[in-house]
Amino acid sequence: MATVRNRLKSMLARSAQSIAGYRDLETEVTIELDIPRNAGHGDYASNFALAVSKRLKRNPREIASEIVAGLGDSEGLLEKVEIAGPGFINLFVCPSAWQEIIREILVDPREYGRLKGAEHPMVQVEFVSANPTGPLHIGHGRGAAIGDVLANLMEARGCTVQREYYINDAGNQMDTLGRSLYYRYMQEIGENIEFPDNHYRGDYLRELAREFIADRGESFRASPLTECLPVFTEYAGRRIFEGIKEDLDVFGVRFDTWFSERELHDRGLVAQTIEYLRDRGFIYEHEGALWFRSTTFGDEKDRVVVRANGVTTYFAADLAYHRNKFERGLQSVIDIWGADHHGYVNRMVAGVEAMGESRDAVRIVLVQLVNLLRGGQPVAMSTRGGEFVTLREVVDEVGKDATRFIFLTRRTDSPLDFDLEVAKARSNDNPVFYVQYAHARLCSIFEVARERGLEFDWRATTPETLGLLQVRQEFELMKLLGQYPEVVGECVRSLEPHYIPYYLHQLVSLFHGYYHDNRILGEDAELTKARLCLALAIKEVIANALSLLGVTAPEKM
Repeated sequence: MATVRNRLKSMLARSAQSIAGYRDLETEVTIELDIPRNAGHGDYASNFALAVSKRLKRNPREIASEIVAGLGDSEGLLEKVEIAGPGFINLFVCPSAWQEIIREILVDPREYGRLKGAEHPMVQVEFVSANPTGPLHIGHGRGAAIGDVLANLMEARGCTVQREYYINDAGNQMDTLGRSLYYRYMQEIGENIEFPDNHYRGDYLRELAREFIADRGESFRASPLTECLPVFTEYAGRRIFEGIKEDLDVFGVRFDTWFSERELHDRGLVAQTIEYLRDRGFIYEHEGALWFRSTTFGDEKDRVVVRANGVTTYFAADLAYHRNKFERGLQSVIDIWGADHHGYVNRMVAGVEAMGESRDAVRIVLVQLVNLLRGGQPVAMSTRGGEFVTLREVVDEVGKDATRFIFLTRRTDSPLDFDLEVAKARSNDNPVFYVQYAHARLCSIFEVARERGLEFDWRATTPETLGLLQVRQEFELMKLLGQYPEVVGECVRSLEPHYIPYYLHQLVSLFHGYYHDNRILGEDAELTKARLCLALAIKEVIANALSLLGVTAPEKM
């Protein structure tokens, strides 16, 4: 998208071609534009002349002078340009260029910040993928919000996105789940049986046992565990997974594909992948086990794919799963994993590269833990004892919007403190309330305007009318509105959705200050129209950003 920053960078890049000796350089120097802390130094500043001076062996101020001389301004963007210090180029943008951003937003508010017609790869975002051995907890919820929003952001930037959940429904964990249900079932029907320590101990299994009794009765009282284990395993896995799907639906998260790990084994894809890698020279035998040569691709050590007892590892299934992804035509894969999987990153990237794909074809986002608080005090949780707060409990208490928004307020690799009381508060301490209240306040401005019989159509607003926006806060707001497409782009580039909540907080904070200091519905009819245009643009960008987060933009609070 041709933002003011991008247009200025293009102008500087064209002018740089005229610098003596620049075209002889083997590689071009990237042009960066920063926003100066001191507004007196312009709207943007570039150190390009300093960055290229060493390679050209020339004085940076001389280079800056040549760049400025070659700039021109056929786009009408620049009010003036200054050379400062050892060779910084300070760019002052014309007020009309900032004012035009309002019109750009209002022409198509839903598409502002998004890209159309750009060629992008087919991207898969695989996220949550929690084992169907228990309900989703708040850590899963953070991963769900991050994955869902990254998928939204990718779509906003023109990508075709597939959302996928990998169901870990194979292996010992499922048999352990079945046994756990069996033991709880026997206890519920009055059998004196001890529950093993290394099984799933959550209260949800007691509830599941009671459901099982209601469905099947006590007919398994005399059945040996070895005979009825498949029944209990199937029932527990199916009912828990139904609950996971329901919780995700309530949380506003959807998936295009639910991929079963068991299917990989049933179709022989794990064994086929091992043979495929063996044929490529990346599998070898040592001490009765089969190993993958992950050190060939930068991993710290080789990894076992088949143990000496003939049992395949989880990593072998992961290799088969990722091979299957690329065989489906996906060109880029994003995996959202818990931070406890950090040791798997290098081996997974190595596996993808061994399959002939680029290292960049898979990107892995690690999501740190959530610390649950109530009024600043930690909420006691013990996963070992089967005691944890589920995602559904949090959503039921504080609401979907607050839960999603707060999950997205920190970098993915940073632990997150989630205070239940703050999330429920109708105050500025609650980050989602702070933003949603601003949207509702903006809606109320237009409701009051209608009550006063004020006719307003932004399409009839002339550049001259928008030119009346001259207050410092108005320019700050217009500049920030102009940065929104860049924020969306940075989220996609870095796979960090927290930039959107941070941006919204900045925008809303500026707006609240502006609203406090200035009358939007004043006595000057033309100035009122101009300020209504600005208010409408702010409202639309807030709604646009909230929609990417999967959060509602209420008209009343």
